[in-house]
Amino acid sequence: MSASDTPLINKARGEVVACIGGKDLRLCVTLKALAELETHFDVTGFEALAAKLATMGAKDVWAVLKALVLDEIELPVLHISLAEAIEAIVAAFRAMNDD
Repeated sequence: MSASDTPLINKARGEVVACIGGKDLRLCVTLKALAELETHFDVTGFEALAAKLATMGAKDVWAVLKALVLDEIELPVLHISLAEAIEAIVAAFRAMNDD
């Protein structure tokens, strides 16, 4: 992928770029994403959400990834490994905490 194909990111906002399924995508933990995740996991609050994130299954990983990705994910997405999905999710949450 050329530099012109790499999405621009806003580091101050906590955006990160991750290669997912062979495509560079921007991810960010936004209030919208957090609200979507609270709805998906049927919880309220950061502590309850953190507990669910710590024990999520494959469907949950997909829901979290979709909530955090700022770019369009082209379907069908058949070439995403669990490892790269989790790596991208972790990177987004670390960026939110400025780690």
